[in-house]
Amino acid sequence: MNVSSLVVGAFDENCWILHDPVRAEVVLVDPGEEATRICDEIERLGARLVAIWLTHAHLDHIGAITGVRRAWPGVPVHLHPADLPIYLNGDRAAAYYGLPFDQPEPPERELAEGQVLEFAGERFTVWHLPGHSPGHVAFIGREHCFSGDVLFAGSIGRSDLPLCDPAALSASLARMVGLPGALRVDPGHGPSTTIAAEAAGNPFLTGAARVLGGRS
Repeated sequence: MNVSSLVVGAFDENCWILHDPVRAEVVLVDPGEEATRICDEIERLGARLVAIWLTHAHLDHIGAITGVRRAWPGVPVHLHPADLPIYLNGDRAAAYYGLPFDQPEPPERELAEGQVLEFAGERFTVWHLPGHSPGHVAFIGREHCFSGDVLFAGSIGRSDLPLCDPAALSASLARMVGLPGALRVDPGHGPSTTIAAEAAGNPFLTGAARVLGGRS
């Protein structure tokens, strides 16, 4: 499996592209915006889209879904049900920021703690990691952790947005730092990192920062 990303939209969000070159298939994690650009990349790979996995439903992570599904109708969208109210109000959130937005149809598949998703011979376990949003999840594989907006390189997700929960975010972060140190963290914004690097140097995890809520 090959993993790459496109930085898209006004919030510089990472849309992660999981590519199975043997079966010529792609899974998207958090297609946030710029649907045409995402579709062009999938076509450049000579692949077809088979699923969309969402870490959470903030507008900068779901904005390209409608456009992408025009190119691949019926591709299932996976979301934790606790984030459904946020998902269904994406157009209102976009209007608040004055951004164009094409509200997607409701997701077809529900994610749950402990669920295993398989792609390209890899198994990804769903971890429910609330705090940044009620239904935030991470997809944790053997080498990659798609962490959404919980953990970033040198920072953490915001805890001051509607439906955020600072205490839950703290618990989610404590759970994440127990993962293997070599595991690569592929976040929703910014560069990739590792669990070990963040456990050792992230000021929000080492206690050097006093206020929860770094970015996005």
